[in-house]
Amino acid sequence: MDLAGASALVTGGASGLGEATVRRLYAAGAAIVIADMNGEKGEKLAAELGARARFVRTDVTNTEQVQAAIAAAQALAPLRAVVGCAGIGWAQRTVSKEGFPADLGAFSKVVEVNLVGTFNVLRLAAAAMSQNPPLKFGERGVIINTASVAAFDGQIGQVAYAASKAGVVGMTLPAARDLSKAGIRVLAIAPGTFDTPMLALLPEEARQALAAGIPFPSKLGHPDEFAMLALHMIENPYLNGEAVRIDGALRMPPK
Repeated sequence: MDLAGASALVTGGASGLGEATVRRLYAAGAAIVIADMNGEKGEKLAAELGARARFVRTDVTNTEQVQAAIAAAQALAPLRAVVGCAGIGWAQRTVSKEGFPADLGAFSKVVEVNLVGTFNVLRLAAAAMSQNPPLKFGERGVIINTASVAAFDGQIGQVAYAASKAGVVGMTLPAARDLSKAGIRVLAIAPGTFDTPMLALLPEEARQALAAGIPFPSKLGHPDEFAMLALHMIENPYLNGEAVRIDGALRMPPK
């Protein structure tokens, strides 16, 4: 799919993996809607990029706000691509060392944002895309969601996060099958240890230790490497229904 003359929506697009994706899709010719909770960063990025970029404050669990972001994208050009990067993390053992059970509210919140929010964007964006005129091979759009290597080898304390990301992986194939008649592809990216603002808070010694544990290349992933894969998925019409790891051959240890 050629993004020139089309619009793309990126959730969590104001920073980290989402920001890198916004920049790469914009450079590829797409009009962009940056959907994020952080208004300051989102507005700044949109202003920096220029006339084809808009920021819309969006909580992915809020149907009205997601619909507003989709409408903003459609106002720029036909919505052909969505990349979902919005998500939260939470670290807590199922039972603490003191014998206390995990916080059920925290577990529910992570699943609500990472899984339910992802599906909320997927269902609403797919409905909008289904009305697009078909392109080559009958394609109307592509939706890419962000999972994690934690979906496959979650670590101690990652029960909520791993469960939410495993759900993203699990819904990829059935969603692709559901949407095949509409000409909409569905994919997921499962990143490993990437150099995002969250990891930037760690001491340099800890960052170097994380990088050393990655087989090859032994470095933290760069957000643009994630964005490169997202763009390739958009442009390659035969990629569908798959979750792709991007992790330097990393397999996470228990802790």
